Amino acid sequence: MKKIIIPHIHKIEGEAGFWAEVSRDGKIEKLRLQTLLGLRQIEGILIGRRVEEVPIVVSRICGICPVVHILNACRALENTLEVKPSSLTTLLRKLLLAAQIIQSHALHLFFLALPDFFNIENDLDLMKRFKKEARAALKIREFSLRVTEIIGGRAIHPMRPQIGGFSKLPDKRDIQKLSKDLSEVYDAALFLVKTFQNLSYPSLQRKTNFVSLSPKKEYAFYQGEYILTPKTFSIGDFFSSKIEEDLRRPPVKRVKHLGKPYMLGAIARIKNNQDLLSDEAKKSLGIFFKNHNLTSEKFFENTFYNLFCQTIEILHFLKKIGKLIQEILKQDLKERPFKLKIQKGSSLSAMEAPRGTLFTYFEVDTNGRILDCDIITPTAQFLNNLEEDLKVYLGNLLKVSPDERIRKIRALIRAYDPCISCATH
Repeated sequence: MKKIIIPHIHKIEGEAGFWAEVSRDGKIEKLRLQTLLGLRQIEGILIGRRVEEVPIVVSRICGICPVVHILNACRALENTLEVKPSSLTTLLRKLLLAAQIIQSHALHLFFLALPDFFNIENDLDLMKRFKKEARAALKIREFSLRVTEIIGGRAIHPMRPQIGGFSKLPDKRDIQKLSKDLSEVYDAALFLVKTFQNLSYPSLQRKTNFVSLSPKKEYAFYQGEYILTPKTFSIGDFFSSKIEEDLRRPPVKRVKHLGKPYMLGAIARIKNNQDLLSDEAKKSLGIFFKNHNLTSEKFFENTFYNLFCQTIEILHFLKKIGKLIQEILKQDLKERPFKLKIQKGSSLSAMEAPRGTLFTYFEVDTNGRILDCDIITPTAQFLNNLEEDLKVYLGNLLKVSPDERIRKIRALIRAYDPCISCATH
């Protein structure tokens, strides 16, 4: 029996290791991606807290994607307390969420994933070799963080989103400045798309199910029905009776659907919603298919293409930001008094994080305190799928050198863009 061990996988959010046992005849007997972070007990911290405190605490689950955590917590509690946010609140929240997806993708694509294609370990070496790509990625990320700061109050862990709206609304002049910079940022995104169009991707073929929100009128991110290819479920039905949490391997809630693993994130959203992409995003996707001689079926069997899907989403969401800004500038940006009425109840919200669909559930008592909560993050949902991909991929790597094998295993793990901090909340 041969053991393959990677004690620490760097260039992912959080800490994880890899372990596998391979028989002499090349059969993968055991394989595990092991999280190395301890259980953080965020859900336990929330029990007994007043509803007003909850969103800001939940946002501390992750420093890369705090926006989706705070927004999903707000909406879950709004559903519970029967609060209907204004149209302006919805527009501002969509702008925040689109910006967060963009900045997370830009960070992952250039600094964490691109080095794997050229065996570069040092970020300084990466930036020296790919100066134009570095400037493009940094320009995109700087813009998206500026959006977060203007709308949310600060670039990391925004403070303004709250139940029913925002504690403070942005200055219209700041939003107008964003609109002026958008064209230059979009050009940088097009350059990043072309960079990832021209890469040579590793071979991997494995069929799986793809899960994402599926709205009828816009590409999945803020709201919509829940879909599991090829069947569609309501969000509540999927959450309460179709997914199975496995708590035997703490500190992560590993999730399956009817006993089967599934994929989330950019590749899943595009699989389920590609007709709702912007025109330029659809065009770029078609060019990729043609240049790499790919059918749609083969494209979605290779998880490495999740990377290119992230570049497509950057294009799409920058266009979305432009439209949202125009809608927001038509609104009267004045704060309106809001009084929260406390009542007993429970509810669920689902929203698309950069890495996939986030579920947030709360139960509230008559005093407005949390009785129960359940937060299921994207990484917790796709870890089983990642391990199944690794089993297939590892079978193709048994004859390469140990160093090359480890490098390729790490590359597949990073293609998923896992967030271990979210998974161990």
